[in-house]
Amino acid sequence: MQKELTTEARNPASMELDRLSTIEFVRLMNNEDAKLAAAVAEQAPAIAEAIDLIASRLAAGGRLVYAGAGTSGRLGVLDASECPPTFNTDPGQVLALIAGGAEAVYRAVEGAEDSRAQGAEDLRGINFTTGDVLVGIAASGHTPYVLGGLQYARQIGAATVGFSCNAGSPVVTEADIGIAVTVGPEVLSGSTRLKAGTATKMVLNMLTTGAMVKLGKTYGNLMVDLQASNQKLVERSLRIVQQLTDLSDTDARELLNDCDGELKTAIVCQQLGITPESARARLTETGGRLRAALEDHD
Repeated sequence: MQKELTTEARNPASMELDRLSTIEFVRLMNNEDAKLAAAVAEQAPAIAEAIDLIASRLAAGGRLVYAGAGTSGRLGVLDASECPPTFNTDPGQVLALIAGGAEAVYRAVEGAEDSRAQGAEDLRGINFTTGDVLVGIAASGHTPYVLGGLQYARQIGAATVGFSCNAGSPVVTEADIGIAVTVGPEVLSGSTRLKAGTATKMVLNMLTTGAMVKLGKTYGNLMVDLQASNQKLVERSLRIVQQLTDLSDTDARELLNDCDGELKTAIVCQQLGITPESARARLTETGGRLRAALEDHD
């Protein structure tokens, strides 16, 4: 199998890798990384289809679940963990499973990815249902853990997306939507934490960000549904209020305080001249969509 995988092949450009000067090495890696945006762009239709699928499942109360092993699994964990502070999602709305469990996030758990049964078992462990969507991530496209998860998801009638960096791999062909970003051989042969890992993060960024935009978690390019869980995010909330209302720093802080730190509530309250309670009611009516709350008023 591995003889057929481009992610395992030797890169002609890096055959003398250990003989390069440091600047030559940096330029080589940079040149290889520069190819990734075009490779991802080739999969734009499939990525867009996956975004629409994920958004529809989340809107109906379902969950987005990532499943992967090694670097692929860790990138799923990273993307899932960043959704609550960025989009104020419930921690259970976007989840990530990694072969070997939590320990594998920090260190390799040898052999964990080789069990198809464990992929299915981990989905059962989170009560994965037909209303959820599974995104299986595997650079090689052949990881048993991921394939087992995809098989289980299909068996119960759930929606599936498969991501791989090898065209025509099982992870891609055995999912409802297949995304195959062909990045070519790595600078360090087989080290898919490099180009494959970067391409994976690019696509996962698109999947969650695109889905959250469709769910009304943004206003233009502003993250108006963020969770101000630290000082940086508190200050970002303040800047967004000022950008959308033209209030002074002092008045914006007072408004946010009156609205219990709720960014969208504060904006609706100020722009429509209504109380925080009325602003919350409007947002509830529009499903939390700020643009609709501001535009659909008498």
